[in-house]
Amino acid sequence: MSDQSTRLAIDNFSLFYGLTKALEGITMEIPERQVTAIIGPSGCGKSTLLRAVNRMNDLIDEVRVEGTISLDGEDIYARNIDVVALRRKVGMVFQRPNPFPKSIYENVAFGVRMGENQQMKSRIEEVVERSLKEAAIWEEVKDRLHRSAMELSGGQQQRICIARALAVEPEVVLMDEPASALDPLATAKIEELIFRLKEKYTIVIVTHNMQQAARVSDRTAFVMLGKLVEFDKTTKMFTSPADKLTEEYITGRFG
Repeated sequence: MSDQSTRLAIDNFSLFYGLTKALEGITMEIPERQVTAIIGPSGCGKSTLLRAVNRMNDLIDEVRVEGTISLDGEDIYARNIDVVALRRKVGMVFQRPNPFPKSIYENVAFGVRMGENQQMKSRIEEVVERSLKEAAIWEEVKDRLHRSAMELSGGQQQRICIARALAVEPEVVLMDEPASALDPLATAKIEELIFRLKEKYTIVIVTHNMQQAARVSDRTAFVMLGKLVEFDKTTKMFTSPADKLTEEYITGRFG
C-alpha cells in the first residue's frame, strides 16, 4: 500500500443506544500511516465513534449499528468477524492510564501471552523491549522492568499502556484523549510519540484540545450532535474551514 491508501472506511455509519441515535450517517476514509483527529464538544459522539472502530460499544446493552466500517476492505461488523482478533488489529489507549497491577514487563507482555501467536510468545523478551522502545520509555524503565507499573508517574504509565497496545502488533491505534489527564510536560512527550508512531501505525485520536489536534494530526474530523460536520486535512480545516459551524467551534465561539 502507498502512504495514502485508505486503511479504515466508514460508510453511512449510525449507532443507537436503544432508541437513542448517538451517531448518524458518518462517512469518512482514514488513510494509513497518518494521524486522524476527531474533535467536537463534549457529548457529541467522538468517543462513541472511536470505540465503534474496534467494537468496544458491543459491551454496552442495546447497542445496534447501521452502515459499515471496513478495515482493509473487510466489514468489521460482518457476522463472521472474530472480535477478539479485530481488537488485536485495532488497539486502544484510554483517557486515563490504566496499567494492570503487575510489573512493567508483565503489563507489556500480557497481550502476547494471551494471544495465539506462538512465534511472538517464543521471543517475548524481544517483543517487550521493542514495544517499550516504540513507546519511548525503554530508557526510563529498562533497569526496573520487574517493578510494579503502578509506581510510575501518570505520563510514564500512559506510555506503558501504549507499549502494551503496540506489543501485539496492531495495524491501527485508537487514542481516546490520551493526554487529557497529564501535565504539560507529559503531554508533550505523548504528542511527540504520536508523531513518531505514525511512521508505522494508523492512528486515530479523540481530543478536546484544538491546539493538540493542530499539532499532531494530518486530518481532522469535526463531529457535532452525532453527525460529521467536516473532514479534511488539518492544515486546511484550521485555516479555511468549509463549514461556518467548524469555524465557530475552532475559534472558540462555542463548545
